[in-house]
Amino acid sequence: MPTNTYESPLSSRYASEEMLYIFSADKKFSTWRRLWVALARAEMELGLPVTQEQVDELEAHITDIDYEKAAQWEKKLRHDVMAHVHTYGELCPKAMPIIHLGATSCYVGDNTDIILMREGLELIRSKLVRVIARLSDFAAEYKSLPTLGFTHFQAAQLVTVGKRATLWINDLLMDLEEVEYRISSLKLLGSKGTTGTQASFLELFEGDHEKVKELEEKIAKEMGFAGTVPVSGQTYSRKTDYFVVSALSGIAQSASKFATDMRLLCHLKEVEEPFEKNQIGSSAMPYKRNPMRCERICSLARYVIVDVGNPAVTAATQWFERTLDDSANKRISVPEAFLAVDAILNIYLNVASGLVVHPKVIQRHVLEELPFMASENIMMDAVKRGGNRQELHERIRLHSIEAGKNVKDRGLPNNLIDLIAEDPAFGMTQEELTAHLEPSRYIGRCPQQVEEFLSQQVAPVLERWANVLDCGETELKV
Repeated sequence: MPTNTYESPLSSRYASEEMLYIFSADKKFSTWRRLWVALARAEMELGLPVTQEQVDELEAHITDIDYEKAAQWEKKLRHDVMAHVHTYGELCPKAMPIIHLGATSCYVGDNTDIILMREGLELIRSKLVRVIARLSDFAAEYKSLPTLGFTHFQAAQLVTVGKRATLWINDLLMDLEEVEYRISSLKLLGSKGTTGTQASFLELFEGDHEKVKELEEKIAKEMGFAGTVPVSGQTYSRKTDYFVVSALSGIAQSASKFATDMRLLCHLKEVEEPFEKNQIGSSAMPYKRNPMRCERICSLARYVIVDVGNPAVTAATQWFERTLDDSANKRISVPEAFLAVDAILNIYLNVASGLVVHPKVIQRHVLEELPFMASENIMMDAVKRGGNRQELHERIRLHSIEAGKNVKDRGLPNNLIDLIAEDPAFGMTQEELTAHLEPSRYIGRCPQQVEEFLSQQVAPVLERWANVLDCGETELKV
């Protein structure tokens, strides 16, 4: 690894080898060559002067790319596509005269971008499914464990640890649906020519419109697509990049929400991310267990969420049939969104696979707040015994204020139950009041909601993508 030049941390520290390959030079330029092969084959089949020998020669040299020679050609020609045409042609002297016949640069550039984005989304989809599966196991295991719910990060009614996990899963299911739609809706640019009119191909086929259309169909079929965009300028609409990166941004948002919740839970010491035996939480404070993996998720997610502005502005500022101010931006913003989300999901899977729950801490926090939550049930019980609802409400309000002072100002335990037991207006014993402090009475339908959600919403998804659950996990780089 060179140490005297900048290298993106997305490559060296975060993204997986699989995603790095999808956006690698080998993948990009071999895909260019596959597209040139598809073009030549389709032109041959439709009667143009292209021979099987030329097609075979092109096909035999798809992967042996001489990057040094391509760089020499580009320095001379100042054009990356023509540099690779000549580099390819030197390997394929018989086919050189017909390489790129009728096409413009976007034939290889834009079609390759669509192919790579689709493959990137497919990898993202498989990782989303794995995270959903791990969180589902976690939700099922803790579906009935009462924990404090929070609104405004203030103690609210009880939920369960598992029910909270379903909120994280539900966000990911929405992301998965969006990713699946984007995969299914992606179309190749096809062979549209310099301004999208297909004039060069119409000339080649001597005015035969049907053959021009059939050419696109053959190319799309060979590259694994159902069709091409219906109309275009020289490029596919850059709104496509915006839609794809927006889907990635959605995943980043969901992951950041999960990671933020985890960071707060770690502060409460209720649930923690995995912490390895030799891991150091702080260089200065040996006792610390910082939630650094979830912090990294939030950090990378912030980058992706902001990055979505790049393709949005690019789409909005394209002129007529083509300008080149998109190129430098999209070759950075789109791949890096994929690399960052790939890294986010790698970390998410790692955290979700090793969540550490501390039931005793959770129970202590529940019991500290439960007397306040039980007050309504206590009041209703006292009314059944003949009490006045309005008077009892006021008595509980006053006792709650006193108990709150004990907790906040004096550092004492919550003694609301003791105060109520001592109040003759309620006529209830300490034992009767304590019976109201069973946490499971205050979690509503949480266990049932978890079961229903997992069986009705999650199970069909996991069944549909069961094949990806058997894949090995990506090891974290750092």
